Amino acid sequence: MIPFLDALASRVLVCDGAMGTMLYGKGVFINRCFEALNLAQPGLVAVCDREGVEAGADVIETNTFGASRLKLRAFGLGDQVHAINLAGARLAREAAGDRAYVAGAIGPLGVRIEPWGKTGVDEAREYFREQAAALVEGGVDLLMLETFRDWNEAAAAIDAVRSVCDLPIVAAVTTEDDGNSLDGTPAEQFGPALVARGANVVGVNCSVGPAPMLETVERLADACGDVPLVAQPNAGKPRDIEGRNIYLCSPEYMAPYARRFIASGVRLVGGCCGTTPEHIRQIALAVQQLAPDLAR
Repeated sequence: MIPFLDALASRVLVCDGAMGTMLYGKGVFINRCFEALNLAQPGLVAVCDREGVEAGADVIETNTFGASRLKLRAFGLGDQVHAINLAGARLAREAAGDRAYVAGAIGPLGVRIEPWGKTGVDEAREYFREQAAALVEGGVDLLMLETFRDWNEAAAAIDAVRSVCDLPIVAAVTTEDDGNSLDGTPAEQFGPALVARGANVVGVNCSVGPAPMLETVERLADACGDVPLVAQPNAGKPRDIEGRNIYLCSPEYMAPYARRFIASGVRLVGGCCGTTPEHIRQIALAVQQLAPDLAR
């Protein structure tokens, strides 16, 4: 396979859906540490990875979103950071083969960092560096920094990744319906800031459905020039139905938005919470129908 950024320059790539949603759908209780399944039930994680590839994803994410030392410590697993991230990367690598790129997923630490909280920026960088190093050892093709509410924390994660490798970095912030980050930073500010810090691809994921995300993407496109964008919306906002969080945007609803994202400058398109392999399959078909030469 050609390098990830070369592929992204030549065609639109489709990213997989929500690992947490898939594991939850397979009977894993919501209070479990999903990342620990990389060691405890690797076969189950591997099935989810393969389903993403089979649905048409060009990029699959490792099951490591919450595998920082801080988040694992809450489950008594703080000493297994390296093992859990390494296993997650290797499982995804095996499932992807030469059919898809593997993105090492890194999420926020779950605490506020300076200047908003007590955790220092240097301390945050070390947590991210530890996770990134294990993912790189496991053979990922790129690092996916996603669902950050504070662009300052995302910047610390970029610094950490750059301290261990020169692999491509995708950095995605989560926003409100108004297109501002959860900390109130507008897209016109956090997009260029992340590019200046060293991200190769910037954009938005999670929190909102495809309709409000489209408006944010359009603002990012204006602010970031020729920088490739990523968009991974939730399948709408969750509804509590008989004690279960259900996302109501159907695959058929989300697919047309994939085409609209692409028209607005998105080069990497996928889904976040609530999206399933069928959502990804429909998004991949939408990409192919929009421009058949973008297909594999």
